[in-house]
Amino acid sequence: MADRYPTSVPYKQLTDGYHTFRIPATVVTKAGTVLAFAEGRRGSASDSGHIDLVLKRSSDGGQTWGALQVVATEPRRGTAGNPAPVVLDDGRIVLVFVRQGPSATEDKIRRGQVAAADGRRVFVQVSADDGVTWSAPREITDSVKRSGWRWYATTPGHAFALRQGAHAGRLVVPANHSLPPSGQDNGTEGKYNGGHSLLSDDGGQTWRIGYVDDNPDGYVNVNETTGTELPGGRVYFNTRTESTAPGTRADAYSADGGQTLEHPFRPQAGLVGPVVEGSVLWCESPEVLLFSGPAAPDARALMTVRASDDHGVTWRVAHTVSGLPAAYSDLVRIDADTVGLLFETGNLGPYESIAFRRLPIAELAAPK
Repeated sequence: MADRYPTSVPYKQLTDGYHTFRIPATVVTKAGTVLAFAEGRRGSASDSGHIDLVLKRSSDGGQTWGALQVVATEPRRGTAGNPAPVVLDDGRIVLVFVRQGPSATEDKIRRGQVAAADGRRVFVQVSADDGVTWSAPREITDSVKRSGWRWYATTPGHAFALRQGAHAGRLVVPANHSLPPSGQDNGTEGKYNGGHSLLSDDGGQTWRIGYVDDNPDGYVNVNETTGTELPGGRVYFNTRTESTAPGTRADAYSADGGQTLEHPFRPQAGLVGPVVEGSVLWCESPEVLLFSGPAAPDARALMTVRASDDHGVTWRVAHTVSGLPAAYSDLVRIDADTVGLLFETGNLGPYESIAFRRLPIAELAAPK
């Protein structure tokens, strides 16, 4: 009997010359190829050090995978990561990501102890051949990072292109940053987290900052953020937050393509889970908004896809992957019948592998 939910494993610890693979992002190209991006961490599972941005391609909907490709590196064996890919109407794939120097860590960057050349810098690469080859990296830091910001990260997960409304064609990359501290603080405090968007109206040639939400009040402090386009071109953003607000997640909407928010991020206590990244995806035919992330309230475990039938106001469980450890994830529409979930998981810890599960969209939509 065929597996009802076919699951493959494109990345495993201690393979292909890497210690650990983390931070999944996935898109489907115009040719139908599934691209699975990740950070290939050379020496350890650490968030800093020698980390490459890697890719595997699948021509059969995520059931099997080709050889590992190294898409981006930091020339000094520092970090290249936080992949945010988006597929354009003409078939090109634009990849936005960040780099930092080999001795930089998030703690040092947030404390202001790292020179600008070693801090978080933002780059773009493009593929015109379905992800087989990629252009040289082009730095866009000056266009998308304010001078006072310290930490900086794109998404994690896929970016998206608007298809409807006045801003159709715009590329939107949710991102986050940290502010310099005040008083006796050192900058590592969660209240200095903030969120923003990167926007491009010319296919990724030029970029600018859209909305910014970084009020250091300790209530909702925006961190890793993902987004998706709702019907009519309205945009939905969902973020992790570790603050005094109820729960660990917050969300916001934009009516102008990510340039501004209708309201600052507000608590979304209907999505119970640990402090962790989560992915969102709007699906058409049938219409449903999906969220993926661990559902255990106090641990990175119990990977679950939840669904909203009212554009993010309320949520229900649509699919539970397993009760195993699990962490970051990304959702993608594979075809008319199938959604793909690329997610970190393992038997004893959440970072042992990155798996890909195929899910029938009919089972995720609202019961008739």
